[in-house]
Amino acid sequence: MSLPDANAWQLPWRGLGLSSNLDAGDQPHPYRLLAGSPGLFDFVEYSAPLSLEETRAHASLFPEMWERRGEVPVLFHPVHLNLYGPELEPVKALQDLDAHARAVGSAWVGNDIGWWHAGGQPFPGYLYFTPPFTEAGVRDSVAHALHVQSHLSMPLALENPAAFARRGELHVLDFLARVQARTGLPLLIDLGHLLSYQLAAGLPLEAGLDGFPLDKVIELHIAGGVVTRRRGRGYYVDDHTQPVREELFALLESLLPRCPSLRAVTFEGDGHPPEVAALTLRRLRELVPAAPRPPLTLTPVREPAPELTRESAPWSLFETGYGEKPETGGDEEGARAETDFRLAVVAETLDKDWPVSRLLLAGTREELRTFTASREFRELFEGLGRSPGHAFAAWARRRVRERPDEGAAAALSFETYLPSAFMMRAPPAPGPGQVGLAEDVRVGTFPVDLTELVFAAKSLRRHLTGRAWACEVLDVSGLESLAQVARRPAPGPWSFVVRRKGRRLEVVTLPPGMLKELCSLMQGPRAVEELPSPVLSEGLARGLLRRG
Repeated sequence: MSLPDANAWQLPWRGLGLSSNLDAGDQPHPYRLLAGSPGLFDFVEYSAPLSLEETRAHASLFPEMWERRGEVPVLFHPVHLNLYGPELEPVKALQDLDAHARAVGSAWVGNDIGWWHAGGQPFPGYLYFTPPFTEAGVRDSVAHALHVQSHLSMPLALENPAAFARRGELHVLDFLARVQARTGLPLLIDLGHLLSYQLAAGLPLEAGLDGFPLDKVIELHIAGGVVTRRRGRGYYVDDHTQPVREELFALLESLLPRCPSLRAVTFEGDGHPPEVAALTLRRLRELVPAAPRPPLTLTPVREPAPELTRESAPWSLFETGYGEKPETGGDEEGARAETDFRLAVVAETLDKDWPVSRLLLAGTREELRTFTASREFRELFEGLGRSPGHAFAAWARRRVRERPDEGAAAALSFETYLPSAFMMRAPPAPGPGQVGLAEDVRVGTFPVDLTELVFAAKSLRRHLTGRAWACEVLDVSGLESLAQVARRPAPGPWSFVVRRKGRRLEVVTLPPGMLKELCSLMQGPRAVEELPSPVLSEGLARGLLRRG
């Protein structure tokens, strides 16, 4: 494919922006925030699939974003884009990216230098792999970046990745400067990501900035995060739902006058309630006023992409990151912290669909690591699986065959069956004077009664989490009591209530009398006066019933 045909890139001043995942149900809703506080920010930077058609189909906020892009400009920050890893992005995917960015008027596209996905699957929690900060890592990242840029009509801005462990002889800023020098591409500095490296290396926050090409920086990111400490060492976890740390506000203030090519500052505030996001944006507005500035002219990059060497061994990073093999000869403490965080993200992902089975079969660090080191998990990223949940189900079934456990087998069978409750036709909506099941509630049946197990799993989670606050460690030995309960199910058949809550299903335990009344409503609504008053009151209060 020919390189972009343009004499110059004209990058407009975008000012202060707010990030969004384009889900109308997420907080903060950028357009409602602007409606309540006009001028609070200037643009929206959003994450979405590379394909415009896929984004249209799945991003519920896309229609409003599309309709208002003339008054509220947008920047596309895809995060589905590999700028490191064993394989280059397919040409078709990059053509989709270019068409998407051009259609919405994104003046540039920014992305972290990292390995985001493999085999069609993003890594759990979009927790990418950071390249090693070595000469081999530089070469492979340059190959990826120039390959992507060769298919784009607008510039690709290279973002410094987050880091738990020190891998390689280069400082992250030296690594980024070398990639920039060999590609000629502009830069995006994420302040929290920079803090993550400085903590891992035991360095002051501004270490490495002297001599760094700040004149190539066109965008800055600031977001929430948490600093944790163990064994005398600090780690920064890039969690956008958390408050922005004071040292990042200070770093932003010091960098603003030192970045002459700066075009945008983005607050990655996804997950913040609107009133909290507004407080942060007002503080940032004082640093980034709304006054317009002239466009920045950049010369398009025409460097051919070199061959990908794979010398930086991304699959070796995968195996270390998910605990299949230990780090040797490097930052072993940082590597363990990274593995622990990845395992926590995997557990959180699995608990959406397998909250009981996961505790019974992969409740400890070592058991969870056995899953992530399994062929079922690895095949997920080789194009042979559908989702982490499906990989866990396949591994769990094999695990129960090899080490029979009737309690775990019953839990696994139940949670495998659970989604089918929502495949049944929903009961009719209640009419005037009637009451029926809430729209997101169903009643199902199972051969044995797991009421105690469902309750015990929720209760034990609360107990162990509460103890962890006091003891500073999660005492997973307490899971043995859950295994006891799993081995003593009551006789069936068992009727149960299941409710959809966001992206997960919740089994609700109820007294027999109330359960009987809700079961009857699966046949259709009933007159309000036919339901016992306590059942009606509690059902409405818990969101299990609805009036016509």
